[in-house]
Amino acid sequence: MNLEVLIHRLDPDVPFPAYAKGGDAGADLVTRVDLTLQPGERALAPTGIAIALPDGYAAFVHPRSGLAIKHGVGVVNAPGTIDAGYRGEIQVILINHDHSEPITFKRGDRIAQLVIQKVERAEFIEVSELPGSGRGTGGFGSTGRA
Repeated sequence: MNLEVLIHRLDPDVPFPAYAKGGDAGADLVTRVDLTLQPGERALAPTGIAIALPDGYAAFVHPRSGLAIKHGVGVVNAPGTIDAGYRGEIQVILINHDHSEPITFKRGDRIAQLVIQKVERAEFIEVSELPGSGRGTGGFGSTGRA
């Protein structure tokens, strides 16, 4: 069963998010403006759409792996979080990590992926001590290299 997500096209010529292949988790988002990013530069890329998610869901904006490997383009706050109550335009903070080459996006180019997930709302309970675990307090590479 598919989740129904209400979508409002803020720009009538921009396509809806679309899944490229069956079974894809992320639907492609496009930019509604032409945009050039110089090496090291970041910019906000508007997508021309707004969505309404049901309570208990969030959308996450992920970078596109092809843009990352071929051009060094990433999403600054990856994944960007879109809460169920947000009704504004989805915009993507892109960054060009390439050291020497600018990248240009034309209106309608795919810039990111939108992944919609069910999310739980936590109840935070203060305790004086946490229960033990196999990992303990080790982090930041404490399990060694793979």
